[in-house]
Order: sequence, then C-alpha cells, then structure tokens
Amino acid sequence: MNEMTLRVTSADGTRIAYDRKGAGPAVILVGGTLDDGAENAPLARLLANHFTVYNYARRGRGASGNTPPYALARELEDLDALIATAGGSAHVYGASSGGALALEAAAAGSAIDKIAVWDTPYAIGEDLRPRFNQYLADTHEAYKAGRDEELLELFMRLTGGPDADITADKQHPLWASSVALAHTLVKDAMVLNDYKIPTNRLARITQSVLVITEGQITDPQLAGMPTDFFDRAAKAIAAAIPQTERHALDGQGHVVGHEVMARVLKTFFNQ
Repeated sequence: MNEMTLRVTSADGTRIAYDRKGAGPAVILVGGTLDDGAENAPLARLLANHFTVYNYARRGRGASGNTPPYALARELEDLDALIATAGGSAHVYGASSGGALALEAAAAGSAIDKIAVWDTPYAIGEDLRPRFNQYLADTHEAYKAGRDEELLELFMRLTGGPDADITADKQHPLWASSVALAHTLVKDAMVLNDYKIPTNRLARITQSVLVITEGQITDPQLAGMPTDFFDRAAKAIAAAIPQTERHALDGQGHVVGHEVMARVLKTFFNQ
C-alpha cells in the first residue's frame, strides 16, 4: 500500500487520499490497473523538481474511501476534487486505465490543461472482442460472488500470463495486496467503456493530448495480447481527438521507467 498523508472530500462525501510534492504548475497523476498510487510515487518525486505534483489513490484503493454504488461519474468527481485542490486547473497524466479516466474527465468538461496518457488499453479489433466479452462476463460473475482472487487470475489470463507464473505469484508477498485491489478490475472495465473506445465522447476533447505507448509488446506477462495492442488503441484515440501528439517509447514495458516518463512529461507540459 502507498502511504498518503493528505485527504480531499469528493462530491459524494468519499475521502480521497493523496500526496503533494514540489512547486510550479499543477500536475495530477492518475493510477492504472491494480495501482493504489504506489506505481506513480517515484514519478511524482521526479516531476516535483518542476511541478506541484498530486498523486492520489483512486476510490477503493489504498487509503481512499469506497462509498457504494460505484459509477464512472464518481471517479470523475474525485478527479475534479483534486483539480479544485490544485487551484482550479491542472495538467493530468493517466497510466493505463487511468488514461481512460483522464480522457473521460476531459470529455465531461473537467478543468484540465494538457493531458498525457500511457498505454491506454482499449481493445481495438474484432479479433479481440470474443475474449474480452468472455472476460467481462466471467469477472462480473466472480465479482458478484465476492471471489477476488478469481478476479485477479482472470485478468492475468486475459493478458496472457502463464499458469506457472500465476502459481508462482501466489507465493509472493505482494499477492495479498493485489487480491485486495482485484475488485477494481471490474470498475476499470467500466472506466474503459467495456474496453470499447468511446469515440463520440473523445471527440469532445479540446485540450492537447499526448498519446504515449511502449511500442511493440515484448513483456511475457502480456503475451496474450497482439504485439500492437497499445498502438491500435493509440491510433484510435488520436483519430478521435482533434489535438493529439503521438510518442512511442520503444524498449519500455507496460510499467514504464520513471526517469523516461518524467522527461517526456516535463517537455510536453512545459510546451
């Protein structure tokens, strides 16, 4: 769990945990799948040399509250509460499903300056729909039954994680913390519009958007995905939004190097 010392109250009364570092223009970091804010913490420290950085735990993660019922609108309100705390507007960086959340917020009219998204996992292509539809059905059943470990296993199998790796991961000290976040996989699917790109909503975005990907997938944990999985989504995002730039970080995995991303974001947000 990522320890966060500050709290902001969202519109429905949910307390959202966050950290603030640095000085300068505001940048909010939006975490992705199975992240409670810990993954972006090193990036926050690097960006704090140039920006006031807000790194938060999305609702239901880490020290943030989890008021039911869940809805995408509640997550947008959480981000809006952070933006208000940051002074009324901010740049936003979203990783993985956090990228989809950032884009949905911009489409809904949130006071965002520039947006950068990393490896946003919309599933583009009819070759992917059957397996994603089955994953969605299976996860909804497991979620309703409260089978959190099964949720995690279903996700790992969707992306192509070998059974041997899943078995080994269960012996790892971090397995329990991942299981504790497994319920957010169903919620991430809602943020991602069931992994279907919401072209009509994205077309409303007027901000400049930097769409960053890792290039061709080489990570064995993502062996079940086409090697151009993230590039397909990036091309679709760029086609839907009027003002976009594309940037590929060849040689990076889905968990991107913090120093590499910090350089990219510094350049983009300072343009």
